Amino acid sequence: MKEGEMLKITVPGSTANLGPGFDSIGLALGKYLTLEIKKADRIHFIPMTEHVKDTPTNEDNLIAKVAIGVATKHNKQLPTCEVKVWSDLPMARGIGSSAAAIIAGIELANQLCNLQLSNEEKLRIASTEEGHPDNVGASLYGGLVVGLHQEDQTRVVVVKNIDVDTVVIIPKYEVLTSSARNVLPESLEYKTAVEASAISNMLVAGLLTNDWKLVGEMMNKDLFHQPYRSSLIPEINVVQEKIHDLGAYGSALSGAGPTIICFIEKGKGDYLAEKLASEFSNYDVERLDIDFNGSKVEQVQEVQKL
Repeated sequence: MKEGEMLKITVPGSTANLGPGFDSIGLALGKYLTLEIKKADRIHFIPMTEHVKDTPTNEDNLIAKVAIGVATKHNKQLPTCEVKVWSDLPMARGIGSSAAAIIAGIELANQLCNLQLSNEEKLRIASTEEGHPDNVGASLYGGLVVGLHQEDQTRVVVVKNIDVDTVVIIPKYEVLTSSARNVLPESLEYKTAVEASAISNMLVAGLLTNDWKLVGEMMNKDLFHQPYRSSLIPEINVVQEKIHDLGAYGSALSGAGPTIICFIEKGKGDYLAEKLASEFSNYDVERLDIDFNGSKVEQVQEVQKL
């Protein structure tokens, strides 16, 4: 990066699980984390929007921690830089804010240290950091990802043929992933695990064939996490009833929640969002595009002030 140049990194947020695809299915959404980076004499983050206003401005920032870690692993030192940060991803709402930050940090190190990482390498680093490939995979590749993260490898299948509208209902309160994990059982009975796995398999079959009625049905049958997390997010049962009456395919917790994501026939998302906004006036209700591009990097010229 030369003097007078800036690096721009844009990473989409994501929704994970879609119900029974627990820790393995992610979908990139049209909400974004954006960084503008230029040379400076120290590492300094400047929050530009409300959702990141309370994030650390030094090396304690998650993006910096990840970037420094990646650089160190490759025997490099992250160059000092100023990073302006924009985000419309609310924290701890289940829309992949931390996953987007992890992908941004990896890309920051990749660009500034000229590491020339492949997407497969980025995915492996991100999944190891996050613990699963759903959110990070969607933020990296865009579209729908079905993934597996194990001790010795990480794999994802990326699907771009997704023909549906999405609407999110975002409560004002936060649910930390750690809290959402704590309500889950330590084990499932074998019979229950087999049934839960079959439901997840049917979800994937519906996604790959764009059978959204099947997808919606399977979203509501999840046995892995939603029956336990609904105690933290009581709105989910009310939403399921409302969207059924409005002709939507189905709904699920977005990641660990509390956001709830709904799917409806292409072209009807605005209608669903309008109806749900009137029913849930104390929530943020939005129709979101699906992002099919994933993380991207641009070189831009710094605008000189007169």
